[in-house]
Amino acid sequence: MASLKRFFKDTFIYGLATVLPRVINFLLVRVHTDALPANDYAQNTDFYIWAGLTAVLLTFGLETAFFRFYAKADKKDALVSTAFISMLISVAIFLVMMFLFFDSFLNFFDFENNPLRLKLFIGIMALDTIAMVPFAYLRASNRPMKYAIIKLVNVGIIVVINLVFLKFVPEFITDGKSLPEFITANYNSIPILEYIFVANIFGSAISFLLLLPYLLRFKFQFDVDLLKKMLAYSWPIAVAGIAYIINENLDKFLIKRMIGDSEMGIYAACYKLAIFMNLYIMAFRLGAEPFFFNHADNKDAKKTYARIMNYFVIIGALVFVGIVVYIDFLKGLFINQEYWSAIQIVPIVLLAYLFLGIYHNLAIWYKLTDKTRFGMYFSIIGAIVTIVLNIWLIPEIGIMAAAWATLIAYASMTIISYFIGKKYYPVNYPLKKMGIYLVVSILISSISFLNFRGDFWISTLLVLIFSGIIFLNERKEIRLLLKK
Repeated sequence: MASLKRFFKDTFIYGLATVLPRVINFLLVRVHTDALPANDYAQNTDFYIWAGLTAVLLTFGLETAFFRFYAKADKKDALVSTAFISMLISVAIFLVMMFLFFDSFLNFFDFENNPLRLKLFIGIMALDTIAMVPFAYLRASNRPMKYAIIKLVNVGIIVVINLVFLKFVPEFITDGKSLPEFITANYNSIPILEYIFVANIFGSAISFLLLLPYLLRFKFQFDVDLLKKMLAYSWPIAVAGIAYIINENLDKFLIKRMIGDSEMGIYAACYKLAIFMNLYIMAFRLGAEPFFFNHADNKDAKKTYARIMNYFVIIGALVFVGIVVYIDFLKGLFINQEYWSAIQIVPIVLLAYLFLGIYHNLAIWYKLTDKTRFGMYFSIIGAIVTIVLNIWLIPEIGIMAAAWATLIAYASMTIISYFIGKKYYPVNYPLKKMGIYLVVSILISSISFLNFRGDFWISTLLVLIFSGIIFLNERKEIRLLLKK
């Protein structure tokens, strides 16, 4: 129980560091959808699709390898410095490639002959890649507060710049109010969309500067043999990461090119409402991944993993129900009315993310047994499902095809991982209870979305009913946790 207490404490702090910044960033969706037409919002989404893919290629799965080797490393200095130097080499190769083939990448990324956008992209990618190791070190060495503070500073900078240049300055100009001359003289020289990326690069640069002191305390040495072992562990994770990017972003990529920019922008904006489930999963993973590795040798490790999975499903199901029943309130609060036509995708995407979270919890079996190739296999299966269903169904049923493809892909990965994991690292998960929570949450959400949308009192009653079902089933466990 003491280990669970530490797990929940770290998860809460990491959750704060992850969820709060992303919630604040999510609040910017309203600023962005107010300031940008759907076509420009689609370009913003495209930028971060390429950023996600590039990040996976540059880090090559070494973040997870870092945790795996840190837990059992005798020489922490060698591990940290080897990983960091590896990231420097990766960034150097990236910068050379971008310099030599700058014009080609402008066309490849479809940045519409916009050199500034590509330069901002290069800077963001380089800074975030170099920052990966010091951020991972803070997590692996159990320093969640320092991790959280730096993350919050990063988002604070991004939010301020976004608000100033996408909201306040345009409002001042529209109202005819005076502004400092250096702002008015230069503001219109940059398209308004680019200020989103300017904010990002400033945030990344300040974060890296704050992380530098943690790097400088290590003796820099490069262990080639250690790097080979880390790469042997990480390369399947990198391939899985690429497949994950396909699962997450191919829908938007294809909608833009098969239906149109405006439809992609509308779809991407409504898709953002699923961020609450995604944030929950990310916060959970930030606390869980180091915890799982550090407690792998405990005699009750499998029992602990099973209990954590049960907690995850309970909270995830509550998040799912809560968002669906209040979806009309949330869409009015966070998204401009011009983007509401795709709101029907949200319940499906939420459920898809819940399955993804279960999959990430199951993934501990192949990470602990060093069989990371299975993660690659599962992700490739998910990517194939995503590609086939999107290409086949988007021309037939439009954006709903993309949402259903995401759900089917993640559910397939979860089911396959569970059954194969039983062979290599069996964990006695409480399947019956978890299944009941999932089925009941789907039923309640469906009833609410199809019959009682916008009815605050019935929505609240449905949430209370589901919460009551959970309490009746888990009251002994809840009392034990509170007592401890």
